[in-house]
Amino acid sequence: MALQNGNTKKLDIVIVGGGLVGSLEAIYLAKRGHHVSLYEYREDLRKTPHVRGRSINLALSVRGRKALKGVGVEDHMVNEHGIPMRARMIHRPDGTTYPIPYDARTNQCIYSVGRNYLNNILLKESEKYDNVKKYFNHKLLKANLQNGSLTFLKTDTKETVDVTTDLIIGADGAFSAVRKEMMKQPLFDFSQQYIEHGYLELCIPASEDGGFLMPPNYLHIWPRGTFMMIALPNQDCSWTVTLFMPFKNFKDIDTEEKLLSFFKQYFPDSITLIGEKKLIQDFFGGSPSPLVTVKCRPYNVNDKALIIGDAAHAVVPFYGQGMNAGFEDCSILDELFQKHQDDVPKIFKEFSETRWKDCFAISDLAMYNYIEMRDLVTRPSYLIRKTMDDFLFWLMPDFWVPLYNSVTFTTMPYSQCVKNRDWQNKV
Repeated sequence: MALQNGNTKKLDIVIVGGGLVGSLEAIYLAKRGHHVSLYEYREDLRKTPHVRGRSINLALSVRGRKALKGVGVEDHMVNEHGIPMRARMIHRPDGTTYPIPYDARTNQCIYSVGRNYLNNILLKESEKYDNVKKYFNHKLLKANLQNGSLTFLKTDTKETVDVTTDLIIGADGAFSAVRKEMMKQPLFDFSQQYIEHGYLELCIPASEDGGFLMPPNYLHIWPRGTFMMIALPNQDCSWTVTLFMPFKNFKDIDTEEKLLSFFKQYFPDSITLIGEKKLIQDFFGGSPSPLVTVKCRPYNVNDKALIIGDAAHAVVPFYGQGMNAGFEDCSILDELFQKHQDDVPKIFKEFSETRWKDCFAISDLAMYNYIEMRDLVTRPSYLIRKTMDDFLFWLMPDFWVPLYNSVTFTTMPYSQCVKNRDWQNKV
């Protein structure tokens, strides 16, 4: 493919992490004419089956859609693959349900998309560029972020590979090896927090005739105060069900009888959907996984290394913004590359000095939204406030934008979304 940028200064760039954010960033940089090497410690995701415990579907919203549009795959993901979710469907303990629309004014929605499918689409798209090389089964052992040298272990052959590059971009997740190297630098701030709640994935299968067993265009929620269960629709008409609750509760459920009693008390309508046998099999077939939040800054080391996505700002999943925030990193970086004409020191400096405020904001919002989803959505005060927000949004759409709408259906900086909410609370 012909390069789309006329700049003669082409950089050699190593991206560590071939997941969603890394593969998207590779395409953006390739479009600008740079030479990209994508290193991933796992096998080629297109050849491996889904691994239990890692969510197979994600909620795609406006920020992520904008980033995908920039590389030409938004229409495919939204119109041919994504399942629109226009509201939360709340399941009461007695099995009855009621919807809470995300955007009653304009009926905007979020989309349930398959993680592996989206990753495959991005990797396939990267193959259109002859300036992108991909290396799977490569685990980063060490890196010198001052001179751009890296050492990888080929996990299939146990050989080591030394690489030198102009730029290093770490998109290697919440437990980033690139960030680990950054932590050796002076004046690098880092914190991580595990919450006391874990998550376990269950599954509602498709019906016997291959259809959905619940209305598909919703994110289904079973809010129960200190814990909750959610379900997102899959393209094969099954549902990925995720149970979030304190580790202590998981530990207390240690027999099949206790499990069925627990579900009959709190999630009675889900038992027939999942099936008792499958519920027992899925619950005891795995163990609850932890949830971690990562905050750090700066995101760069001089003009040689940068971290993006979960490597820079891992968040808990309760606002559905983890992937979207990582994708937004890519579109923001592309805008900065354009603004500064590929002047890397200026790009990295501006990204690092401005982006952290928004990433800290969405991290805090995601923690808050867990309380909202598992508890507040059932309270009259929440419904009254939402009704008021929706009315004012309908009456003055440019003046009063509810918090969820600003986060999910606009590209307003996350920190500005928080400021708006604070102002609205005072009103």
